[in-house]
Amino acid sequence: MSDATETTMPDDVPIIDLMIGFVPKNKKEMLAYLERGMKDEDSKNMRFPAEYMFKNVPADLPDDADPIDITLGEMDKYNVVHGLVGATSENGQRALREHPERFSGVLEVDPNKGMDEVRKIEQYHDEFAIKAVSSFPSGLMPLKAVNDKLYYPIYAKCVELGLPMLQNAGIAGPRFPSWPQHVEHFDEVCYDFPELKLVMRHGAEPWEKLAWKLMLKWPNLYYMTSAFAPKYYPEEIVKYANSRGADKIMYAGYFPMGLSLERIMSDMPKVPFRESVWPKFLFENANRVFDFKLG
Repeated sequence: MSDATETTMPDDVPIIDLMIGFVPKNKKEMLAYLERGMKDEDSKNMRFPAEYMFKNVPADLPDDADPIDITLGEMDKYNVVHGLVGATSENGQRALREHPERFSGVLEVDPNKGMDEVRKIEQYHDEFAIKAVSSFPSGLMPLKAVNDKLYYPIYAKCVELGLPMLQNAGIAGPRFPSWPQHVEHFDEVCYDFPELKLVMRHGAEPWEKLAWKLMLKWPNLYYMTSAFAPKYYPEEIVKYANSRGADKIMYAGYFPMGLSLERIMSDMPKVPFRESVWPKFLFENANRVFDFKLG
């Protein structure tokens, strides 16, 4: 992938992290709700369901530490000026209230709950000014594909409120069935909801080539790099960002679930983005798509 126009990561570009959080006291307890879908004993013994994929997973929270202070300290260390955090946890809600200049909220929803979830989106939009809605199709019980019609009232509410919808794409990290997250499902949703800003997260592998083909086709389909160390960013996605997809690819990390910011930012300078892509990838695209109004 050598290219004379490729440059290392600039030091002076502020960063928006579209998937960041707060060190929990116990990861396993925090994600216990996912155990309902686990069938293998190995998964049930992991601290979090996809732990087998990661090395040097950040430790749980020391008893005397403030998780928000820890995250802010890591953000300051690496010039991360703003982070998208879960809006339902106690720490997430405290961060949104106490540090609105540093954090915005995303609400995770379950389409199986019907109109209760649609009303919840409205509630969290009013109370916490959430900037996005998310879902984990392979983690639902029962499973629902990205294009399942139970999602459609949620998509419609997102369009109404101008909120991006984040959906896992590709093979699920936890040992759950992956068919709900097949990238081909995004094609139908984009057709039915052309105004919806739909963001693929968690890699889209092994259908990353289909992912960029659909992004080329649909103006409001995007991709974020969540849950991947930069050295493992799919080559097809990097190539697409360096060509016609410069406005479609956005940075997202995975701290503190599976990756430290130190690991992410140590890898990042080695990603072969072109000079013109870096500011868009690290800041500009997310600022525009999520309407953060930063800078």
